[in-house]
Amino acid sequence: MLIAFDAKRAYHNRRGLGNYSRDLVRLVTNYAPDNEYLLFNPRESGSLTLPYSDLVSEVLPSSVWRLAPSLWRSFGCVDDIRRLGVELYHGLSGELPFGIHRLPVKKIVTIHDAIFMRYPDNYSACYRHLFLRKCRYACRTADIVIAISEQTRRDCIDYFGAAPEKIRVVYQGCNARFRQQLSRDELSACRQRYSLPEHYLLYVGAIEANKNLDNLIRAMGIARLQLPLLVVGHHSKYVGHITTLARQEGVHLELRHDIPFADFPAVYQQADAFALMSFFEGFGIPVLEAVCSHIPVLASNSSCLDETGGDAAIYADPASPEDIARQLQRLLYDNELRAQLIANSYPQAERFTDLKIATNLINTYKQCF
Repeated sequence: MLIAFDAKRAYHNRRGLGNYSRDLVRLVTNYAPDNEYLLFNPRESGSLTLPYSDLVSEVLPSSVWRLAPSLWRSFGCVDDIRRLGVELYHGLSGELPFGIHRLPVKKIVTIHDAIFMRYPDNYSACYRHLFLRKCRYACRTADIVIAISEQTRRDCIDYFGAAPEKIRVVYQGCNARFRQQLSRDELSACRQRYSLPEHYLLYVGAIEANKNLDNLIRAMGIARLQLPLLVVGHHSKYVGHITTLARQEGVHLELRHDIPFADFPAVYQQADAFALMSFFEGFGIPVLEAVCSHIPVLASNSSCLDETGGDAAIYADPASPEDIARQLQRLLYDNELRAQLIANSYPQAERFTDLKIATNLINTYKQCF
C-alpha cells in the first residue's frame, strides 16, 4: 500500500506536532515495512532529522507551486496525490488538503486539540476562522478521524462536528530514548554541558500563557520552595513575564532555551520531579516523557492529563496556587508517595509502548479499506 503524510511539521516543527509526526513515521516504517511511504514537504530542506528508511520518499512542490508552498500544501498537492497513486493520505496535524474529497484515496486526519476554540482570546479572529474551517473540513472529509485522547475525541464532536462512529482514539507515544536509563557519565556530561542545578523541579514545553507557569511559580512561592524551577523551552515574549513573577515570589527560576531534544532524557532523569500545570492539553507528551523517565509527576486535573499520567502522577487544580503548593510539597517531600509514583510509572509507561501505539495505528489504517 502507498501511504502519504502531510509532513510539514515533521520537517519544520520542533515542538509537539513535529515530534508526533516524526515519531509516527518512525513507528509505521518499523512495524509495517510492507508499505511504501511518501512525505509531502511544502518547503525544501528543514533542519530536523527524520526517521528515514528505504520505504520513505520525500515529495516536494514542483513548477509554479514552489513559489507558493503553503497553497500547495492546502490545495495543489491534491494533483500529486492523484498522479502518484496514493492509496491512503494521513493529515498529521488537523487538516486535509481542500479538494481531496473528490479523490478515491482513503483519508485519515489526526486531531490534536481544540485549544483555539476553548481559549479564543489567545488567538486572532483570522487564525480561529481559518483553523476552524480546516478542522471541520478534515473531520467531514476523512474516512477516519484519529483523536489523540478521549478529551480530544469529545472536542472533535463538540467543536468540529465529527461523526462519533468514525473517531478512533489512538494515543501518542514518546521517543524510545526516554525509556533508556542513561549512565552516570552521560548524565554528568549533560549536567555540565547545560550548567544544570544539582536538584530541580522540571517543566518542559512551550513558554506561553496556557501552560500556566504563573500559578506554578506562585505555588512555589507559597510553599517557600528553595528548589529551582528548571524551565526548558524555546524563548518567547512570555519569558520576561515569568522572570519578573519569579523574582517577586522569591522563586529560583532557571531557563534553558538551547537544549536539543536528544538531550531531553538526561534532563528528565536528573530532575527531582516534573510539573505541568496547563489549563488544557490534547495529550501532554511531556507528562508521558516524565513517566517513562520514572520521576514523580504533578499534573493539572483538567483536560486529559489523567489519561497520560494515570496512577504515576498526582493532580492539582491549575487555577489554585494553594492547591498546587500543597501537592508540590507532597510530591517533593513525601518519600512514600514518591516511591509509589515511581513504582506506578512502570505499568503506566507500558500502556504507551511503540508496539501498542503502532498496532493501534496500523489497525486503524486497515479499517479504512
